[in-house]
Amino acid sequence: MEGTRYAGGCLCGAVRYEVAGTARNLCYCHCESCRRAAGSPVVAWGTFDHSSFRVTHGTLAAFRSSAKVVRGFCAACGSCLTYRHEARPAEIDVTLASLDQAAQLAPQAHVWVADKLPWMKIEDGLPQFQGQQ
Repeated sequence: MEGTRYAGGCLCGAVRYEVAGTARNLCYCHCESCRRAAGSPVVAWGTFDHSSFRVTHGTLAAFRSSAKVVRGFCAACGSCLTYRHEARPAEIDVTLASLDQAAQLAPQAHVWVADKLPWMKIEDGLPQFQGQQ
C-alpha cells in the first residue's frame, strides 16, 4: 500500500481495516439503501482503490444489498464499513465516520439528493446531485 494511510474499524473493535492512497468521491449519500444500511439519514463515503484496502483484524461480513452491490459490516456490532459495486470492481468505498481520524476527510458533495428525507435540510453550501456525481 502506498500513499497516505488511514486506519479504521467498527464500534466494538472486532473489525479493523487499513486503506491507503488518495480518497476520491468524498460525499454524503442520501439514497434509501445507504440510509437503511446505516440507520442514518445520510452516510459519508470516500472511494479508494480496492487494492489498497485490507482487513487487519477480524472478518468483514458481507451483505448483497442489491443485485450489483455488496456492503461490508461488522457481524458483532453491525457497523456499516464498506460498499462495493460491480460496475466499479477496482474501487471500494469506506464510511468516513469509521476512520480513526474521521475529521481528516470531509465530504465535498451530496449525492442521491432525489432520495433525501423531506425533514433533512442541506444548508452547508456543498454541491448537490440528484443521483450519483
